[in-house]
Amino acid sequence: MVPQGAHGYWLILTSFVAAYVLAVAPMPLWLMWARPEWVALVLIYWAIALPHRVGIFTALVAGVLLDTLEGAVLGQNAFSLVVVALLSLTLYQRLRVFSVLQQAGTVFVLVGINQLVCQWVQNLEGIGGPAPLFLLPAVTSALLWPVVLYTLRRLRRQYMVT
Repeated sequence: MVPQGAHGYWLILTSFVAAYVLAVAPMPLWLMWARPEWVALVLIYWAIALPHRVGIFTALVAGVLLDTLEGAVLGQNAFSLVVVALLSLTLYQRLRVFSVLQQAGTVFVLVGINQLVCQWVQNLEGIGGPAPLFLLPAVTSALLWPVVLYTLRRLRRQYMVT
């Protein structure tokens, strides 16, 4: 018999794999600037829901995998996701009691910080995008936060992941 908590890691891993697929799924050119930061959203959810399982090391591994998948400078997404995870872990007790609207506002700030770090690294490389457009993923991520929150919460409760 499988221990009750063992399948929880499979659910977390599967949710990250789904986020990676959504992060590189083809989109029309006009919509590319507004692509939500799926990996950051999943990381924020799991860091809030299960801070004892998902933390800084998970963010580092997730970021290196995202760097590899996107062909970005190695460490760009890793650094930005570690910052997001650190802030999420610092705020997780407050975020749990926030309303969904307040959480979406916090997610906007967290993903905005993620985008600022990535934009900073890209500017150092000389390939940064237009100034106001790089924050569009923060807006779309905040708008999609309730969907991510309720979907992952339902799955976590259904599979009794603790």
